[in-house]
Order: sequence, then structure tokens, then C-alpha cells
Amino acid sequence: MTKKERALNCVNALKKEYPDAICSLNAGNEFELLVATRLSAQCTDARVNIVTPALFEKYKTLEDYANADVADVEELIHSCGFYKTKAKDIIGMAQKIISDFDSKVPDNIEDLTSLPGVGRKTANLICGDIYGKPAVVADTHLIRITNLLGLVATKDPFKVEKELKAILPPEESNDFCHRCVLHGRAVCVARRPKCAECCMAEFCKSAN
Repeated sequence: MTKKERALNCVNALKKEYPDAICSLNAGNEFELLVATRLSAQCTDARVNIVTPALFEKYKTLEDYANADVADVEELIHSCGFYKTKAKDIIGMAQKIISDFDSKVPDNIEDLTSLPGVGRKTANLICGDIYGKPAVVADTHLIRITNLLGLVATKDPFKVEKELKAILPPEESNDFCHRCVLHGRAVCVARRPKCAECCMAEFCKSAN
């Protein structure tokens, strides 16, 4: 079985298991998703979803964020960890989007990663979820699971992204990443995977 064949089998199996491939971060628009994703670094999505309603209620527009008092943002996001850096980045993102991108969240990796605190993982999420472009969000679940499956043999996020883009059907790549997160939480749990319950066990290198 080639890696492309294995990848397609994985895509189809996860699609049946998790038909609703949705991002676990709650957001009402593209900038809110950008903010939520920035907050999720070294923090659980569940915690971010507890914190963001108050933040999104107080700050509704790009201008609100651009003119925000950093101490106030810090207080609102404090429990997400690394709150000083994240607050500074959130305000900086809004300011740069207004000044450099005509108040529109960019739709490509290069421009997105020019924003404060935005790496390739966040940029891919925005490109995939907001703009419907082929994307690979190399989070910890995806990296771990695709290594176990034998689709990649590296823990480097950039290499995982590039290698998966080469073997996944482009139109399926973004949803595949979301489904891997769901699968990683429900079945392929770190250090205690439930291989007997796994929909991909028959073509997983680790399970076999």
C-alpha cells in the first residue's frame, strides 16, 4: 500500500466516523477565529472557549482591538496562559490588518504569518476554515496520529505539513485535520490508544 493509498483509506474511514468535521474553537468571524487560535497555543480549546465569550462581547471590531488597553485584554485572557504575549499579539494583529491589509484578514500563508504571533498552524487554519483553501493544520494530535499511521515519520510540524499536503486529496486535507483532532481525543488517545475501537486499525502501521 502506498502512502497516498493509505492516506485515502484514512480520509474515508474518518469521514464515516466523524461526518461533521468542525473546528473545536468557537468564533463568529475570521478575526475572532484568528484570536481564538492564538489563544489556544499552550492551552486547551475548551479553556479558550470559556474565555473568548467575554472578550468577543467587549471587543467587536478590528478597531476595538487595535485601540484596546493591553492590561484589559490581559485580564480577560489571563487563564489561557502566556497572557501578556498573547494580549500584545492580539492587539498587534488588529493594528497590522488595518494598516497593511485594508482591514481584511489575509487569505494566504505568507501574509498571515506576517502578523504578530501567527505561525503556519494558525495560518493554515484560517486558510482552510475561513477561505476554503487546501490546508494542513499540524497540531499535536495530527502529528502524533499520522506518525502512528505511517503517513509521516517526523515530529517537525513544517515537514508534517508538507508531507501530508503531498499525499492527501487537497479538498479533504482541512477536514482530515479536524477529524484527527476529534479522533485523538476520543480514540487514539496519547499513551493509551484504543486500537481495538479504531476505524483505521486495519491500515495503521502502529496498530499492526
